[in-house]
Amino acid sequence: MTPSEPTQVRTNMIIDCHGHYTTAPAQHEAWRQEQIEAKGDLSKLAHRHGPQISDDEIRESLELNQLRLQRERGTDLTIFSPRAGGMGHHVGDERMNQDWSRLCNDLIKRVCDLYPENFAPVCQLPQSPGCRPEGVIPELTRCVEELGFIGCNLNPDPSGGRWTDPPMTDPWWFPLYEKLEELDVPAMIHVSQSCNPNFHFTGAHYINADTAVFMQILDSDLFERFPDLKLIIPHGGGAVPYHWGRYRGLAIDRGRLEPAALMGDNLYFDTCVYHQPGIDLMAKVVPVDNVLFASEMHGAVRCADPDSGHFFDDTRRYIETCEYLSDEDRQKIFSGNVRRLYRRLLPAIIATKTKSETAAR
Repeated sequence: MTPSEPTQVRTNMIIDCHGHYTTAPAQHEAWRQEQIEAKGDLSKLAHRHGPQISDDEIRESLELNQLRLQRERGTDLTIFSPRAGGMGHHVGDERMNQDWSRLCNDLIKRVCDLYPENFAPVCQLPQSPGCRPEGVIPELTRCVEELGFIGCNLNPDPSGGRWTDPPMTDPWWFPLYEKLEELDVPAMIHVSQSCNPNFHFTGAHYINADTAVFMQILDSDLFERFPDLKLIIPHGGGAVPYHWGRYRGLAIDRGRLEPAALMGDNLYFDTCVYHQPGIDLMAKVVPVDNVLFASEMHGAVRCADPDSGHFFDDTRRYIETCEYLSDEDRQKIFSGNVRRLYRRLLPAIIATKTKSETAAR
């Protein structure tokens, strides 16, 4: 390749849009516990600006886990963010969550700098119950404009299962949506831990939130107000595909757009659905242009299915064996849709490849 030739990016990449740093070195979570015990007074912490974590410790935490699974399962790139359960927006106050989010996002930046061909960064927002969403804009802006992040995770329930903030279609959230449009980055709707004993956090709270937010959006004019807003509802869209007829009927009864029309260029589901019948159902009812490949690997479910011998979260298998998808559909799900949605991703990939190719000359 000569210097004048443009860098080429494979169109058949497999991009996982949903990964969390669930294996961060232990001192990362230990710092958070110290912060909580000190009630946010950083002067009481041994390392007020964050724990001491070496590059080798980061490498070890990934090589034995996410990177190993990427190689074994044949995926190319993971869109990577801090551990969702660790966001803990319901703990402490806004200042504490600002400090914690900055620390988490800086660690993700280090991961992506060490492995730029394997991970692309998405940030945690410093939300706190009752605190106006525009308070997270400085950290979002820092991550996108200074650190090169390509999106964010947005918690619709910072209270941790008590749902004390307004619905996501309320004007309360509008300043943040305006900024997301301005920065041209999507937000993945993702709750954190549940402090409500009625809702197990990964088995109930996550799915409840996904489903609740979809209904909020269905019964609103959110995308008419914000036509360039891009949102992802993970975990297969919660209960929505299974109850597609219910939501179609509710939309018709209420004079709203039906789900497929509502999603348009604004709303996407991912494939963190851990069995073949679930993926088959998504393929039959959800528009293929609105489905993003994801596994959340090394996340909520880490064991193998005793019936098949394969890991539940090895979702590539389900896409490849789904009889309701064409090869063109699979290409859209594996990379085409995510590259269209995350508009800052392709320039980041090209920059990384160009740097690698230049170094190799």
